[in-house]
Amino acid sequence: MPVKQKIGIVISNKMQKTIVVKIENRYPHPIYSKTLVKTKKYVVHDEEETCNIGDKVLVQECRPLSKRKRWKLVEILSKSSLIS
Repeated sequence: MPVKQKIGIVISNKMQKTIVVKIENRYPHPIYSKTLVKTKKYVVHDEEETCNIGDKVLVQECRPLSKRKRWKLVEILSKSSLIS
């Protein structure tokens, strides 16, 4: 079974070894064809605490690490220009 991977933006890094990533899913409305955007937040494990707010990251599904953490950080695709 293939491993699920998603690309998103870090919106919080205030927890220890944990980040919150916002992932947008764009799809057309079935009748009106307008592009809709659905946003979902994932709690992701960041072992080295290297992420900052605004970074674009690749995350991968893994075994449950806590009550809400089921994703882990694979790599940082681009660093944010924001200083935090």
